[in-house]
Amino acid sequence: DPAQRRVRELAALSKRLQQVHPNVLAKVLKQGTLYQDEEIVAINKPYGLPVHGGPGIKNCIADVLPILAKMLENMKAEPLHLCHRLDKETTGVMVLARNKEVAEKIRLLFKTRQVEKTYWAITLGDPDPAEGIVEIPIVEKEVRSHQSHYKMTLAPNYRLSPEDGKVVKIRKNRNAESAVTRYRRLASSSACSLLELQPVTGVKHQIRVHLAYGLGCPILGDHKYSHWSKLAPQKLPEITLKRLKLEQSKARHLPLHLHAHRLSLPLGQRIDLVCKPPLFFQKTLKKLDLDGANE
Repeated sequence: DPAQRRVRELAALSKRLQQVHPNVLAKVLKQGTLYQDEEIVAINKPYGLPVHGGPGIKNCIADVLPILAKMLENMKAEPLHLCHRLDKETTGVMVLARNKEVAEKIRLLFKTRQVEKTYWAITLGDPDPAEGIVEIPIVEKEVRSHQSHYKMTLAPNYRLSPEDGKVVKIRKNRNAESAVTRYRRLASSSACSLLELQPVTGVKHQIRVHLAYGLGCPILGDHKYSHWSKLAPQKLPEITLKRLKLEQSKARHLPLHLHAHRLSLPLGQRIDLVCKPPLFFQKTLKKLDLDGANE
């Protein structure tokens, strides 16, 4: 069955990325170069590739930057520098700096919210209203279940009083970070939506948490934030499974459908970096009949 085969291919993809020789990985990143000048290089980050190393991680972007620099600059480059991060499962535009000074400058632009970031996500359900701003602080909490784990979650400053339904301000959580996400629905079909997102702040897992817990529309393939108290594969509506030609028992192999579509950097003049979604994302859009919104 072609659908089952595709799911298996995607599940194997992240594993394969960890077994690839660093030179091969650098070559893949070079082929995915979106833009370069004397200050920056923009690449298309593949699915399933972590930005930083860690336990059990053999390959990551940070490790292959010196190799990539040589491939881009006829063998006499200083290594490239990371300016920001994307989650392992997120695809799309990533900016690298050619030297330390430029890297510092770009990190500061991110920090002071001068970089315009636009993401695309396929979500389960339909946000109501179709366009708006989610402004709810986020904090990391331990989930105590049979398998204890940590998750980012909402730490709202207000709640509804059970007595009279009025909005009551609650004590601010000291560790919570303020988080703001603009969203706009581009299309909806098959119990799913294609959303355009602009995170104003850059809190860890911000888009995923705001969509899942703020709007009740988790990202397709986001198994971590589709439930609070357990680690389990995402439960998909019947029509979505049918369109994707997928059985619920295989839903755990669905990749996260979150893509960094555009970055706009004010470096002298504004540099607009755009990257189209990966093939698996495009195929899902087509299957769910959401691709009418695509540019």
